[in-house]
Amino acid sequence: MAINSNKITFDIIDIRSFSKLNNNQVDDTPYGGGAGMVMMVEPVVDAINSVKDKDSKVYLMSPAGGQFKQSMAHDLAKCKHLILICGHYEGIDERIMNYVDGSISIGDYVLTGGELPAMVISDAVTRLIDGVIKQESFEQESFEQGLLDYPTYTKPPIYDGYSVPEVLLSGDHKKVDEFRLNEQLKKTKELRPDLIK
Repeated sequence: MAINSNKITFDIIDIRSFSKLNNNQVDDTPYGGGAGMVMMVEPVVDAINSVKDKDSKVYLMSPAGGQFKQSMAHDLAKCKHLILICGHYEGIDERIMNYVDGSISIGDYVLTGGELPAMVISDAVTRLIDGVIKQESFEQESFEQGLLDYPTYTKPPIYDGYSVPEVLLSGDHKKVDEFRLNEQLKKTKELRPDLIK
């Protein structure tokens, strides 16, 4: 929907098309030895330069990057043009750091390539762009107020002996708001005490 309404556009750039070798090779063995292959810096920089403009911000997907959080999603949503670089193999020649604005990690683990992190970041950022979803849809979500989201319920009011909390059926909006805030605090203390300031 965001694409159809021209709120965002996506382009996928094939780094292999910037190879200067006959077989479109973009990786080679690491200097100093070691396992795996390393992506060459030149075709990656050429790929960046093919789409970069004055409004571009360029980030490398890397387990060594700053951890992606909701606050970062908000910052990236303000960017006019975002370029996400997806490494593969043993990564990209370290000289790539001279051509990017930073690196981002989605967690303390290693994936085969940067494509999945780029998709995660794209989704988290896109939903924060004005007009993509209603602002009230994400204002109370997890991490927006430094807390986890409150629990939500829908019909039927009783299922298999489990009931919706009575306050949510009361129609008293003040009590509902108090209940939800208390549940946010309780849930956050129990599941993510590190978020409590």
